Amino acid sequence: MPVMDRQVCIPPELPELLKQFTKAAIRMQPQDLIQWGVEYFEAIARGETPPMREQSERVALSNWTELTPELLKILHSQVAGRLIIHADELAQMWKVLNLPTDLFNSLMNVGRFTEEIEWLKFLALACSSLGVTIAKTLKIICEVLSCDHAGGPPRIPFSTFQFLYTYIAEVDGEISASHVSRMLNYIEHEVLELGWFLDIYK
Repeated sequence: MPVMDRQVCIPPELPELLKQFTKAAIRMQPQDLIQWGVEYFEAIARGETPPMREQSERVALSNWTELTPELLKILHSQVAGRLIIHADELAQMWKVLNLPTDLFNSLMNVGRFTEEIEWLKFLALACSSLGVTIAKTLKIICEVLSCDHAGGPPRIPFSTFQFLYTYIAEVDGEISASHVSRMLNYIEHEVLELGWFLDIYK
């Protein structure tokens, strides 16, 4: 039987495995993605913990600038309030800031972005590459989006927070919709403190 006529059986655990791999790649930003991927899946096959390094331990390429909340704030100001930005334009902004190309490509893949990019979603994923946890990611997002002066609590509209929190939770895939709903309901009526202060207004 020709190879093309054979039915391909996709293991049910493959989508989740690939999702976890992609998330890990964004967080680790390996210098050699292919080699790191080999080591990652070899560890999985052996039943071991995949190779992980804290951001401070990563080896930075001499021609790359490390992504920071401050650089994301610059990008956000350059987008100038637009909801949609063309991929080529954003890639050029990214290049001008000398940020890692591999990271940009990873964010594009995870977000499944094409030619037109929803800026806030891209920004949320970029913040998640710095935040590691959702709580830290949300903190960074508020700091990047807030127009408050330095030293004050980072404030953003509740509707924006709701949109970004829901999106990040969906991408993460480990937080149920009911939990997100309960958390947003609580936040809307209370003030949430997670080692930082978030002042929510409408």
